[in-house]
Amino acid sequence: MELVEIARVEYSLQEIASAVTAEVIGDRDMVISGVAGLETAETGDLVFAESPRFLDSALRSRASAILLTTELAAGARAGLKSLLVVLQPRLAFVQVLRLFAPIQHRPPGIHESARIGDNVRLGVGVHIGPNVIVEADSVIDDGVVLLAGVIVGEGCAVGAGTVVHSNVVLYPGVTLGRACIVHAGSVIGADGFGYVPIGNGLMKVPHLGAVEIGDEVEIGANTCIDRAKTGVTRIGSGTKIDNLVHIAHNVTVGQACLIIAQVGVAGTVTIGNGVILGGQAGIKDHVSLGDGARVGAQGGVIGDVAPGTTVSGYPARPHQDKMRELGSLTALPDALKRMRAMEKRLAVLEAALQARRSEDDASGDPAEPIGTEGAERAG
Repeated sequence: MELVEIARVEYSLQEIASAVTAEVIGDRDMVISGVAGLETAETGDLVFAESPRFLDSALRSRASAILLTTELAAGARAGLKSLLVVLQPRLAFVQVLRLFAPIQHRPPGIHESARIGDNVRLGVGVHIGPNVIVEADSVIDDGVVLLAGVIVGEGCAVGAGTVVHSNVVLYPGVTLGRACIVHAGSVIGADGFGYVPIGNGLMKVPHLGAVEIGDEVEIGANTCIDRAKTGVTRIGSGTKIDNLVHIAHNVTVGQACLIIAQVGVAGTVTIGNGVILGGQAGIKDHVSLGDGARVGAQGGVIGDVAPGTTVSGYPARPHQDKMRELGSLTALPDALKRMRAMEKRLAVLEAALQARRSEDDASGDPAEPIGTEGAERAG
């Protein structure tokens, strides 16, 4: 059951162009053996240029070909490098990276150290690695890969083509959809955090619900998704979750969301489709984030966020308002200097006026208004 890596190490420029729908300017038969950054590129490498500055560096690099847009291609010196011209260079670059990524083939089979419980249903082509435990009544569909040390609790279901990396724990009753990736150390289905004060102690609230993960969901390393108190904690299909994220009980996450590292989502939150949560964002319990909402890094959401709205800061507010607030704060030191100068000037005026009044009281003449010039003379 050894892991076998199979990689195509060379493509012609035309083969790459066909794969990413690009136009070749230059040597179509040029052999490309890798993808590299501008600083480390060698002969045979393809590099990516997304702006004139990067294009200059790419043209000076040792790379054999450059991936770029039509606009940038017009500014490239003819014949200096072969060019791969595309409409969406970032998407095309990812597609090229996928061409060169090693294909990890894990042969079907069950390692001798694995333990399979009663009434477990195993699909075709399943790979079960060392020290894996699959408890009773679970369903492991076709082509599933369970790597070393994975624990699948009783009554779980893992969809076809899903890869579960080492030391992941699926508590009983968890459902994983098709073609998911769960990275090492993640825990799905642990109890939610719930206690009721009893005298000087705390009574644990049982969590009897489940966790359901949709299709093509990726869950980063050491992420925790808690089971529902009752009902379901649900992650929608196509959602991507980064490392070190916590999603509490009874949370519903929509489809195609991006949840970035160290985000914390409290219980019974509803997150719509296509929502983006920036790194270290925190979401209060029992709030809703509408479709397409975005929360900036370290944003603290304490109320509902309307669809399509971008918020940031703590408490999270519309991003434009937060930027104006920050802009005002940067102007505060100069404003304080001006205010102190005005206070000093006012003190001089008041002192001059008081002196004039004292003179008038002594002479019996009425006081006259004193202007700035008089104050300056008096000072």
